[in-house]
Amino acid sequence: MSRQEGSLTFQRVILFSFAHPDDESFLAAGLACKYKAQGVDLILSTATRGEAGKVGDPPICSKEQLPEVREAELRAAVKILGIEHLYFLGYRDKELAAAPPETIREQLVRVIRRHRPGVVVTFDPNGSNLHQDHIAISRYTSDAVAAAADQRWYPDAGEIHRVARLLWTPPMPVSQVGRVRELNRQPGIDFVIDIQPWRQYKVDALRAHRSQHLAVERVFFSHPDVERQLLSVETFRQGWGPPLAHRPLDDFFTGLG
Repeated sequence: MSRQEGSLTFQRVILFSFAHPDDESFLAAGLACKYKAQGVDLILSTATRGEAGKVGDPPICSKEQLPEVREAELRAAVKILGIEHLYFLGYRDKELAAAPPETIREQLVRVIRRHRPGVVVTFDPNGSNLHQDHIAISRYTSDAVAAAADQRWYPDAGEIHRVARLLWTPPMPVSQVGRVRELNRQPGIDFVIDIQPWRQYKVDALRAHRSQHLAVERVFFSHPDVERQLLSVETFRQGWGPPLAHRPLDDFFTGLG
């Protein structure tokens, strides 16, 4: 499903650009399922293998085994969520801010030009929780989205592509989103996605990240209202794109043609 805009093409494709295995399940599992059910192509780029994360308590594996384990966990989560294409960019956890800008820009530009997403989703400029890797991938993603539309960048990386909408995580913790009353009145909440029909898929994707069960439990399953609130909605902020008719919207593709 696409429409031509000169030499550019708008497509119902979503690219998720995150830093670690499990970011996709914490932040966007429900919406991935929602759009997969609509036939939207889903792409995930993950910058690191999460080797600086915890190994669980009791441990799931040794620290040396963690990168391999987390990669396998992500592949299991991606299968649950119906994400068709997964890219590992190959950077070290907690060192992403030091990645060579030219290298990571080109990697992401090639992904964007290959898959031609209408919408790209990443962290907000503050990294959602000020995590250094989250902030870095937000910066790199914005850089690549702009470069992908400029024919002077990497002319051998494919035909230029202009992303129609860049979305960020909201300016509030994931653990608070489902508890805030009148989300429509909160600044920075531009899209509210009802994920209740896909709640179990989100649960299963989160559980797939077994080595990170401490964080999963802390953010989600240790709360008595997890089913009714924390697993009911996912929210996003528009970084840039066409003007929104009203806020919040419930569909990423509204206003894109």
